[in-house]
Amino acid sequence: MQTSELKQIKNRRLARVRAKFHGTAERPRLTVFRSNRYLYAQLVNDALGRTLASARTDSAGKKTDAARAAGAAIAKKAAELGIKEVVFDRGSYRYHGRVQAIAEGARAGGLKF
Repeated sequence: MQTSELKQIKNRRLARVRAKFHGTAERPRLTVFRSNRYLYAQLVNDALGRTLASARTDSAGKKTDAARAAGAAIAKKAAELGIKEVVFDRGSYRYHGRVQAIAEGARAGGLKF
């Protein structure tokens, strides 16, 4: 497959997943972005188009352990904002590995999906 075909497939998958979720003030969207080096998590209120909180992994240690810690960090920031429930948006990524670890860390921190 060509690179442009792969990008089209990824964009279709992203649109399919994103169409199902919409963040509100009471239940924001917990979105995940994976780069080669870091994993980013954001709490987004789609009604206002604002990012409420964000967290990023550290580069120390194993990537999955760092993702779990970032999930706990975003859960702590959500608790400070009074948010208890979120909608998990995995983007175009499979629910596996680092993406799963950030979700587990957020759940362990007290967030409900």
